[in-house]
Amino acid sequence: MLTIGDKLPDFTIPVQQGTSALPAGETLSQDAFPGKWKVLFYWPKDFTFVCPTEIVGYAGLKGDFEDRDAVLIGASTDTAHVHLAWRKSDPDLAAADFPWLADNGAVLASQLGIVDKNEHVAFRATFIIDPDNVIQAVQVNGLNVGRNPAETLRVLDALQTDELCPCNWNKGDDVLHLAA
Repeated sequence: MLTIGDKLPDFTIPVQQGTSALPAGETLSQDAFPGKWKVLFYWPKDFTFVCPTEIVGYAGLKGDFEDRDAVLIGASTDTAHVHLAWRKSDPDLAAADFPWLADNGAVLASQLGIVDKNEHVAFRATFIIDPDNVIQAVQVNGLNVGRNPAETLRVLDALQTDELCPCNWNKGDDVLHLAA
């Protein structure tokens, strides 16, 4: 699995965003969003039970991520058409206004090293990627345990200080300073 300090692999993957039209070949690459932090989070499959809770949780914090010059990028190994159908079936998912990668074939998920060997879907993996496309944080959960999007935001805040941040540090708290 790729980890902290590794470069985000090159990719060009179909992407789906919104609910107004069928996907028409739109793609997203590692070069999208220059100068921005990226929060790339994979869920195993569309039309499941835990996944929508995470997507809606991240969507609820989208403005907070944007305030930190970070973009959300969701992903699963489903197709863009399946993403569209799922968004159309649920108003909360329809409101999750950020790109969803359709990594059908698990091309990027395999490069990242996050494919479950038995189920052949992506684990619940979150990568915080800096503006230079270097991975700065990774969290991976099994298929049955959802993530805490607020914790992802907290870690992004800590990374952006470029300081020593103690346990349970939150934005605005004091950072650690080494004795002279």
